[in-house]
Amino acid sequence: AGLTALSLKNLGLKARSFLGWQMGMLTDTHHANARIKNIQQSVMATHLGEGCVCVCAGFQGINEQARITTLGRGGSDTSAVALAAAFKAERCDIYTDVDGIYSADPRLISAARKLDVLTYEEMLELASAGAKVLHPRSVMLAMKEDVPLRVLSSFEDTGTNGTDIVSENQIESIRKEKNMEEMLISGVTVDHSHARVTIVNAPDKPGVALHLFAPVGDANIDVGIISQATAPDGQSTNITFTVNQEDLPKTLQILEEQKSSLEFEDIQSDADMAQVTVVGLGMRGRAGMASVAFKALSEANINIQAIATSEIKLTVLVDKSQAETAAQTLHAAFELDKNN
Repeated sequence: AGLTALSLKNLGLKARSFLGWQMGMLTDTHHANARIKNIQQSVMATHLGEGCVCVCAGFQGINEQARITTLGRGGSDTSAVALAAAFKAERCDIYTDVDGIYSADPRLISAARKLDVLTYEEMLELASAGAKVLHPRSVMLAMKEDVPLRVLSSFEDTGTNGTDIVSENQIESIRKEKNMEEMLISGVTVDHSHARVTIVNAPDKPGVALHLFAPVGDANIDVGIISQATAPDGQSTNITFTVNQEDLPKTLQILEEQKSSLEFEDIQSDADMAQVTVVGLGMRGRAGMASVAFKALSEANINIQAIATSEIKLTVLVDKSQAETAAQTLHAAFELDKNN
């Protein structure tokens, strides 16, 4: 931040650098994963009012005990969005190593194309499902504070305007202005970091799921897809769910400790799994979108091991070895490459 401010001064601009504690980025006390509580604007507002460019170091703040904190994963983007919200900026530009958000990872799918505009909801689902450009935390804050985002390249002048991320109300006016058609599906993501766990022949009665997942949650382990299949006799059930691969050993240890009290037969697991997710605002209220995906995956001989859906998202769990093929198949099935 200091070097950037000096460089701006060499260009003839008035500039000053700020660290987190200097710009009043107040956080809670969770060091290394702090959450922003407030930004004291008075000092920076004075400098901005004098025509000064304020260069702020992201990822850091200060708590109520005057101790320096860091914001953890996604902290840099989140800092930028928080500052934009605090000073009611017209837009928050995020410069990164790509020139925008793509319909898929171009390294996996050569036909992927850059998206001109997305809603906060679509970007949040894409980011949560494995898209690496923006952290879900920054998108969530932008959506909460209604701060438009624009993702641009730090390294290339491509002649494009990157990707705009706006509210659902704003997206229609942007599409009309740019003469764009509505896209049913915006993107496909692949996340290779998942493991599958199956509880075999657990008693099919109230309270089993609670006592199964409560200790997992208490260990701060995030559970993804959950599916349950009851046996024909109605007396037992198999419960399948996903966790991050790094959490699998701890999850299995917790479940082993619950085995005798919950009276289930066995625990099965597979660390070589991946989630492939299709996201699009156009899925909302349209019948048949899931069948398009399932038909395409079936024809590609890809076995779906679990499914999760929301209004604008469809996620399938597949073997890691088939993940890239599944993503390519879905990308083509929804014609995401039609403008290439």
